[in-house]
Amino acid sequence: MTMQGSEQIKAALQQAFSPVALEVIDESYKHAGHAGAKDGGGHYIVNIVADAFTGKSRLQKHRMVNDATKHLFPAVIHALSINAKSPE
Repeated sequence: MTMQGSEQIKAALQQAFSPVALEVIDESYKHAGHAGAKDGGGHYIVNIVADAFTGKSRLQKHRMVNDATKHLFPAVIHALSINAKSPE
């Protein structure tokens, strides 16, 4: 049995950041018929809270999340919306 896209994203982010809070929302259904959807990649929203983001700019946080999930592009992820915060 293979993991769903949201489960693969969660696993990658858990491994990279050991977050205190993590939510991955699959919004692929909203993009049915979209050019990227036909290639198999889905549209996801990531809400993550982790110590690793402390003192980082928004751009740095996004780069960190993208680096942790880059192996999932484009087969699993077509679009990723990121909300990354530190616990404070």
